[in-house]
Amino acid sequence: MALKITEECINCGACEPECPNTAISQGDDIYVIDAAKCTECQGVHDAPACAGVCPVDCCVK
Repeated sequence: MALKITEECINCGACEPECPNTAISQGDDIYVIDAAKCTECQGVHDAPACAGVCPVDCCVK
């Protein structure tokens, strides 16, 4: 299951470089996660890296 970024996103960009699968990109209004690429960092990190760096906790399951 992929994570998603909620409307609370402040466009800080902290999440994008943390994604090992390049699943995060700038959308029209907020950053978005490509569900086909997101693995929730399984096999790479202990927890989703984007959620760990998000200052407003908008990277959610």
